[in-house]
Amino acid sequence: MSDSGKKKKSLISWIFEFAAEKKWQYFASIFFALLSVSCSILPYLMIAKIVGQLLQGERDWNLFLRETGVVALFWLGNVVFHAISTSLSHIATFNLLGNIRKRMCDKLTRLPLGTVLDMPSGSLKSIMIERIDSMETTLAHIVPEYTSNIILSLLLLVYLFLLDWRLALASFAVLPIGFIAMCFMFKDGTARFNYALEKTKALNDTAVEYINGIEVIKAFGKTKKSYERFVEAAREGSACYVEWMRDCIWPHAVATVVTPSLLLSLLPIGGFMFLKGSVDASLFITVIILAVSAIQPFLIAFTYHDDIAKAGAIFGEVGSIMNLEELSRPKTDVKKPVDNSIVLKDVRFSYHKNKKGEEKKEILHGINMALPQGSYTALVGPSGSGKSTIARLIASLWDVDSGSVEIGGVNIKDLSLEEYNRRVAYVSQDNYLFDMSIRENIRLGRQNATDEEVEAVAKESGFYDFIQSLDKGFDTVAGGSGTHLSGGERQRIAIARAMMKNAPIVILDEATAYTDPENEAIIQKSVAKLVAGKTLVVIAHRLSTVKDADKIYVIKDGVIDSCGSHEELLSQGGLYKNMWEAHVESKDE
Repeated sequence: MSDSGKKKKSLISWIFEFAAEKKWQYFASIFFALLSVSCSILPYLMIAKIVGQLLQGERDWNLFLRETGVVALFWLGNVVFHAISTSLSHIATFNLLGNIRKRMCDKLTRLPLGTVLDMPSGSLKSIMIERIDSMETTLAHIVPEYTSNIILSLLLLVYLFLLDWRLALASFAVLPIGFIAMCFMFKDGTARFNYALEKTKALNDTAVEYINGIEVIKAFGKTKKSYERFVEAAREGSACYVEWMRDCIWPHAVATVVTPSLLLSLLPIGGFMFLKGSVDASLFITVIILAVSAIQPFLIAFTYHDDIAKAGAIFGEVGSIMNLEELSRPKTDVKKPVDNSIVLKDVRFSYHKNKKGEEKKEILHGINMALPQGSYTALVGPSGSGKSTIARLIASLWDVDSGSVEIGGVNIKDLSLEEYNRRVAYVSQDNYLFDMSIRENIRLGRQNATDEEVEAVAKESGFYDFIQSLDKGFDTVAGGSGTHLSGGERQRIAIARAMMKNAPIVILDEATAYTDPENEAIIQKSVAKLVAGKTLVVIAHRLSTVKDADKIYVIKDGVIDSCGSHEELLSQGGLYKNMWEAHVESKDE
């Protein structure tokens, strides 16, 4: 269901949803926070009582000593209960933030690849790391302290009215001025914060783009011009905050000065009532002390308002990702495939909307294919014809718009992602290695594999000697995105990782695109041994690497131009023959 189709959740709903089994710690932290705030208020009541006793002529110093001892215990209780409350809320908060990140990561694995690719990496990283992290202080304090301070303020307000409603009204006579100032300060606050987030996202995206493209920028001497975009994004990112703060500074000054100044109205009005005999000195002093103490919890809660708005906006961003439409897959298999054959029936597909929200045209127009179990099938054709799109649909990285992709007679939409991932190994031309050792990157294919099994797969793949030639052999760190290795070396590791998975269906999408001809022949021979008996789908631009395929599908403009064996296609003439002749000519040259 889309984000617009779901009811917007409150901040508290988000907190308790992600808190999961740690909810009780939030409730416990609220309880201890109430005790803490109560212990901070009760000394004022004791002081009021002591002052009243002194005004009435009480001179029992032992009594005063006991009462001041009680005050000291209350202050101690305030510190102890606050420490317990804060500890519980921090434990719950760290668990909550961890749950958010884990659920977002799980969500990304269930989304169509196109949806993930349309998300700017800078924005996604900013949400999952910086912005979620920024909520730690807010959530650790907002739940216990905001809640407890608001409750205590209301209880004290009720108590003041019970003591004397006239003095209570006199105490809060200046509050309307403060509240009006707050209204001006919070005006359009959510819209402003969302706008600030938007500009921050743009800054992150521009920074990532600039860093990733620094090689091209330096090579073509466009450093100054390219840097201007980053400078402009940084300027807009800071300007929105500066403008926001400039508009709020005067209302904020009035609110913070006037709101706590209850004595401005209470002292003259209460003093007049005392002189007229309407109230006695003990009650007047008690109200003064309680009024000052009652406003403090409210002011503390007030300081969390901006943090609450920010947390709400961040949870809104998290929710917009969590509500994205997922791949249509059941949790358990509806039906078990009878074998590992692949059938595409009238498959149509488009990438829907691009990053600007514009509709994109249909890429595949009614593709029909039958790939028997254990067969070797090649997909060839001009660039942009739809070959890789077909491979990605078979790999279940996207869902078809219409038609179906079937494995063993079962629509892949009726198979769980876990079962499907077990059956299919996919190697793309854009291979990604994690910033860990070569051994661990290969082991990702089967995480319970032993070191000996990892090395055995490397030997069978023909990559063992190459890996051993690296500085630290299998313990060589690949670097972020595999940057410590060349494109061809990354591809070999990715192939070994796919072979380690030992899936019955293997898809190689230009898996040797960055490999030199000499090593390509070695890789082809090694891979041929490893995929024997498996259903193999290969996409290649070098036609000589797939001329031994059982069947070759020639794709052109999103439709099947022709299909057959290498010899059959050459005898038919047409696009394949032209491509083959061009390939042979380029090799001769």
